Amino acid sequence: MAELQLHSTLTCPHCGHQATETMPTMACQFFYECLACYTLLRPKAGDCCVFCSFGTVPCPPIQLSRNCCAGGG
Repeated sequence: MAELQLHSTLTCPHCGHQATETMPTMACQFFYECLACYTLLRPKAGDCCVFCSFGTVPCPPIQLSRNCCAGGG
């Protein structure tokens, strides 16, 4: 089994700014404000959190093949 990754690089779809963030392990992150253009990112339809939508690594529950707390789908 692969090691759980807790860092993901988010890319803003509006300005392309990238920031590496630590993902929460016990909660979903539904919102993220871009550090460059201040756009408030929200998960895309069907995704449980901003890391699953805009990150290089999906959130910890998805990595572990578990349902995420948002119940995306």
